[in-house]
Amino acid sequence: MTAPPKRAFFAADSVAAPLRLPVFRRIWLASLLSNLGLLIQGVGAAWAMTQMTTSADKVALVQTALMLPIMLISMPAGAIADMYDRRIVALVSLGIALSGATSLSVLAWLHLVTPEILLTFCFIVGSGMALFGPAWQSSVSEQVPTEILPSAVALNGISYNIARSFGPAIGGIVVATAGAVAAFAANAVLYIPLLIVLFLWRRESEPSRLPRERLSRAIVSGVRYIANSPSIRIVLARTLTTGVIGGSVSALMPLVARDLLHGGAQTYGIMLGAFGMGAVIGALNITEMRKRLSGEAAVRACALSMGGSIAAVALSREPVLTAAALVVAGAVWMLAVALFNIGVQLSAPRWVAGRALAAFQASIAGGIAIGSWGWGRLTDLAGVETALLVSAALMFASPLLGLWLRMPRVGARNEDAEDLADPEVRLQLTGRSGPLVVEIEYRVAPDNARGFHGVMQEVQLSRQRNGAYGWSIARDIADPELWTERYHCPTWFDYLRQRNRATQSERALHLRAIGFHLGPDPVRVRRMLERPFGSVRWKEDSPDRTASEVLPVATAAGGST
Repeated sequence: MTAPPKRAFFAADSVAAPLRLPVFRRIWLASLLSNLGLLIQGVGAAWAMTQMTTSADKVALVQTALMLPIMLISMPAGAIADMYDRRIVALVSLGIALSGATSLSVLAWLHLVTPEILLTFCFIVGSGMALFGPAWQSSVSEQVPTEILPSAVALNGISYNIARSFGPAIGGIVVATAGAVAAFAANAVLYIPLLIVLFLWRRESEPSRLPRERLSRAIVSGVRYIANSPSIRIVLARTLTTGVIGGSVSALMPLVARDLLHGGAQTYGIMLGAFGMGAVIGALNITEMRKRLSGEAAVRACALSMGGSIAAVALSREPVLTAAALVVAGAVWMLAVALFNIGVQLSAPRWVAGRALAAFQASIAGGIAIGSWGWGRLTDLAGVETALLVSAALMFASPLLGLWLRMPRVGARNEDAEDLADPEVRLQLTGRSGPLVVEIEYRVAPDNARGFHGVMQEVQLSRQRNGAYGWSIARDIADPELWTERYHCPTWFDYLRQRNRATQSERALHLRAIGFHLGPDPVRVRRMLERPFGSVRWKEDSPDRTASEVLPVATAAGGST
């Protein structure tokens, strides 16, 4: 039987296609080493905690310390990734993680580590990685074409889980032979290749013609976008639920190895390796699963399979059977997380990609952090087996969420639309002038009133997620054909951003609304300064501002609203 041609492995529809691109390939290989180091440190930290205390609560808190920063600072991290050069942000965040890992190594070498110090430096390392995550993940779309972005997302998951397959086993050997200090030092050393590759990456980006938002406003913009995006809200809710319930596996793994299998650090590493090996298998099949099943069906299948595998881990006392169950758990866990990740990546436009991915990271990491603490507390009260069985039961029940929060259908990435030309301005404005009030008048045939009103509810979400507030739609009681859409933007610059953040599908939605308009004249648009104090000539002898003194901002594209 002849072997398939090598190029088939890298075909456009294969999961390995992004590896043809040198930039992505170098960053991917370096991130694999970084993930390997992080997993080795995780084994060292978890096992060191089991040696310092018998409290299941504190053992589970190691996972919480690594994951909690992602929940706490991911949204500011996402805003920073969208506001600044993502390469620089990634380098700074890796520097923070490297500092934490190096300091922990030194303290462990000096035998000064206590449970509190261990948790503190795990938190610092986690904070660096929390800042790194949105910048790294949102830069993937700059490294690969849109058509292979899902494969690149899956490959990044594979990178982590290849490390998870071998890192824990290596970590177990390192801890057993050289102690936790060697595991901490290995993590510090393995950050260096990724720092070098990112430093050498010459990222190409087009600077915005508008000044960047302040951090606080950028965070608000990200939250507003997510709050007004039903598809992203659903994905994040399902992600959080999966993280809370499924976090029992990673949080209680040291106790499974110690209490249920009566093993040591090597057993713990092998069990984590089995979970990671399963995750690699799952990631390699993500493309096939997306072809065969809808998003909701795939997530349900993953939840039911994971529930069964968690129950098997709880009841098994044989390392081989436990490892087999963990292979299944790892595969379906990776498939579910990858489906959620792809859903967010393909739903968010570029201007808010970092913040959307930060929200995704916060959901999965926050779910695991909260779940880890809860499973640790339950284990202290009822034991490892009972805690895992409760987790399995909840995982079996989780597909019921699909009755209310059905996974959205995800297609190609929603690309940004062409910029609109800026509106005519004769009043003196600065970037901070505002609030701006926009009124758009439509004439709609009475027979089309219901259809027009339905489309405008979608327009409302579009306007609001891109920066507008106070949106309303009104119908003239004396002239039933006349409808007025009204919304606010905080400042002139915010209005210019709001106009040009629309994606191609949103621009098509706006044109669909305009399509209801009757008559030869276009829709009428009014843009008004709500608090025009600075524009009023308060003294008779004060000269009027000339047109040349109006804030100059212009583009070459066309548009209306």
